[in-house]
Amino acid sequence: MELIPGGFLIVLILVGVLLAFSIKILNEYERGVIFRLGRIIGAKGPGLILLIPGVDRMVRVDLRTITLDVPPQDVISRDNVTIKVNAVIYFRVVEPNRAVVEVENYLMATSKLAQTTLRSVLGQVELDELLASRDSINHRLQKILDSQTEPWGVKISNVEVKQIDLPTEMQRAMAKQAEAERERRAKVIAADGELQASHKLSEAAHTMESHPISLQLRYLQTIREMSNEHATTIIIPLPMEILKPFMKLND
Repeated sequence: MELIPGGFLIVLILVGVLLAFSIKILNEYERGVIFRLGRIIGAKGPGLILLIPGVDRMVRVDLRTITLDVPPQDVISRDNVTIKVNAVIYFRVVEPNRAVVEVENYLMATSKLAQTTLRSVLGQVELDELLASRDSINHRLQKILDSQTEPWGVKISNVEVKQIDLPTEMQRAMAKQAEAERERRAKVIAADGELQASHKLSEAAHTMESHPISLQLRYLQTIREMSNEHATTIIIPLPMEILKPFMKLND
């Protein structure tokens, strides 16, 4: 059995090492930005990529949507209320060349930009607007961030303000305000009911005045209802026409 010469074995090892450094495999959601002697030659992938060892350098870029949590930020609203707000941002890289060349670390840059933009935008609105119009504020944040990250090749698809922490004193004041609003609505509803009932009673009085027989029928119905109740004493109302002769005798 002949042995492989030492020199040939070394060559095989070197070829294997060179192939290991020159062959790269990229997934479907990845792109490789290739630099040749320090100059960018473009993004390649997915699939098998061949590099020139010692000459080419590749930077992997993930094209999938990234979910970035913005840590809680202390914000002073337009009406001077100190609140703590956090948010979540959804973005992805659409131009790998720009994401590598135009900014050192697009993940960190997007996170810092989101924090400053969140404080700036929420500082221009009042607390009531922030609580009631969160969708419009989210859209405003998304539009501002997207315009600022566009030179980096980053697309901001959505921004959501997750949680708004209010001071304890403000929570108590808002609870009192909500309770007072509920009481006001209850009083208004009760007043509307009394007004409608008075209108109905007035209409019934006019009807009975124009049709005396309806008053007698109502009188008989009242006596019947009282007789059905289990009571030892029954008060029978008498019409004023019956009492008028007795009243004249007393005069």
